[in-house]
Amino acid sequence: PGPRGGQGRDRRGEDGPGCAVGHSEAGSGAGPPTSRAGRYPHAMTLAVYPGSFDPITTGHLDVVARALTLFDRVVVGIAHNAAKSGHHLFDAETRLSLARQALAQLPGAEVDLVPGLLADYCRGRGATAIVKGLRNGTDLDAEVPMALLNRDLGGPETVFLAAAPAHAHVSSSLVKDVARHGGDVSALVPPVVAAALRQELGQD
Repeated sequence: PGPRGGQGRDRRGEDGPGCAVGHSEAGSGAGPPTSRAGRYPHAMTLAVYPGSFDPITTGHLDVVARALTLFDRVVVGIAHNAAKSGHHLFDAETRLSLARQALAQLPGAEVDLVPGLLADYCRGRGATAIVKGLRNGTDLDAEVPMALLNRDLGGPETVFLAAAPAHAHVSSSLVKDVARHGGDVSALVPPVVAAALRQELGQD
């Protein structure tokens, strides 16, 4: 695994945790938290939640919502690595668009492309933390080395959010597998993503 966007071992599919711009699928299953910006209006902080988001899932949305209880702004950083573009179902621009639509009603959330090293991107944005979700101990084993590497490269500390059972089974790779076989993934992804999957897979 390497520290560049999208380069990581595929323990959970294309979005696996072993990359410095990887993500996790963890979520809480609880209702929408109150944003930190609303509770602490004078503390301006920014965190980057990186991954390939191919596609973005309900687990991702929950991580963003929960991260906004800790930080004023959360940037969903979509890994853009041209060398691995053929490994994704959706291209980077489509993933960017789907994530923006899915997060449109969540104040404080932003979506951007991360074209290279996550640590460089975080420094450029003035990020105070990297956010990752953890579903289990396997995720932790893969994420800790990446957190240490990002710190060594000059990036901020990584904050881990533990998953709750409601989202612990949700992953982008699982969503794609189910969708490819004609299964219903409407409970696992935002409506805009479900529609995009049907179109991309020729199921409309």
